[in-house]
Amino acid sequence: MDFIKERLTVYGQLMRIDKPIGTLLLLWPTLWALWIASAGQPDWQLLLTFTLGTFLMRSAGCVINDFADRHIDMHVARTKQRPFARGAVSSKEALLLAALLALLSLLLILPLNSLTLLLSLPAVFLAASYPFTKRFFPLPQAYLGLAFGFGIPMAFAAVTGDVPLLAWLLFLAKALWTIGYDTAYAMTDKPDDLKIGIKTSAITFGDHDVRAVMLCHAAFIALMTGIGHSLGLGWPYYLSLLLSVLLIGRQYLDIRHRDRALCFKAFLDNNRVGAVIFAGLVLAYYLR
Repeated sequence: MDFIKERLTVYGQLMRIDKPIGTLLLLWPTLWALWIASAGQPDWQLLLTFTLGTFLMRSAGCVINDFADRHIDMHVARTKQRPFARGAVSSKEALLLAALLALLSLLLILPLNSLTLLLSLPAVFLAASYPFTKRFFPLPQAYLGLAFGFGIPMAFAAVTGDVPLLAWLLFLAKALWTIGYDTAYAMTDKPDDLKIGIKTSAITFGDHDVRAVMLCHAAFIALMTGIGHSLGLGWPYYLSLLLSVLLIGRQYLDIRHRDRALCFKAFLDNNRVGAVIFAGLVLAYYLR
């Protein structure tokens, strides 16, 4: 029993069960998409499917990420206690765990329409390949933005059987938001990544990293404002965007001096942005 408990603990660490921020940052835009696609009345079964699917796919992505970085994490202060870095898990175990999580995700969406199933293929490919882009692509955070946003077209497809232009605009907004917050995240590892030779947007942007983060956030808010206007959403939605601007402004104060701890705090605080916008959406549709 002790052995089983120990393995489950290690697998949970690989899946980042103890660090739900990644799941939440994936979930909020997916919930936005479900609410918009259903005009504020999402089916509870779809809500459950996409919530659980988000958790499973994010967990699978974390496992693949640690597998890809198994020779790197030991050299980074923030990640040197991860299971691979401390020799607590084998490559075979990790790959089998990732495959199981992906299979469970597939089983979840099998009852959905063919377009949703078709869109799951690029979603899985992007999630599985993202960790390897840090070896050669100067802006892996942009690639992550694509991977993190595919729940949006899938949600529209599941609800309406179609993916309209509005869904792709929301997808673009989510991608820009991801580049913004994940660049702040990358700023926490910048000194270590420079030594190792890993490519990140924080390194590529150089001295313009803070400016780039804020420009991405500004473009994100601008797109979300346009989306709200096109949908005819009421004041609760715009109030949520205003509150998001204030929260992002606070993030600027945290990252402007590039303090590693404060940059990580700024990354975490994006959960509030996602939650506030979701609350604004729900209330705006409720008051219609």
